[in-house]
Amino acid sequence: MHDMKLNDIRDNKGARKERVRVGRGIGSGLGKTAGRGQKGAKARSGVAINGFEGGQMPLHMRIPKRGFNNPFAKDYAEINLGMIQKAIDAGKLDNDATIDQAALDAAGLTRGGKHGVRLLGKGEFSAKLKFVVAGASKGAREAVEKAGGSVEVIEVVPAAEKAAAKKGKAREARIADKDAKKTAAKK
Repeated sequence: MHDMKLNDIRDNKGARKERVRVGRGIGSGLGKTAGRGQKGAKARSGVAINGFEGGQMPLHMRIPKRGFNNPFAKDYAEINLGMIQKAIDAGKLDNDATIDQAALDAAGLTRGGKHGVRLLGKGEFSAKLKFVVAGASKGAREAVEKAGGSVEVIEVVPAAEKAAAKKGKAREARIADKDAKKTAAKK
């Protein structure tokens, strides 16, 4: 084997591939129509018809529809008791503090959950904790109480809903005020 020289260093063959320069003269074999054939929409630029099957009913429309999105569903951040136990063992959660959404967020255990946190009972749980959450499954509540803790359920109203309610109240007050003025004018 000959000695390797610095000026001999190359990438392996095929590791770097040159891009194909289409539409550059007869000799290249890809001149004129650049491999796109003659005329028609597909020979032009800017064509991408995904899922179009030439007018035949496309697959994504042949398949039956199923399910719906409930506009009134609550958006909870769900967390299992096993995860909470792990976080306490790792020292991420304070044993004595009240465990609420803010505490769980700070420990990186929950994300989102516009309508608060819901406790689920999966996993081993033995810590004595006081929970203040938006919901808890029956099993989770039993596990917490068995360990000597408590679960307080609160209703979380998202900021957007609070703002809407405030707006509505202000509007009602304005209408009531107008009505009162009208009746006073009549008298």
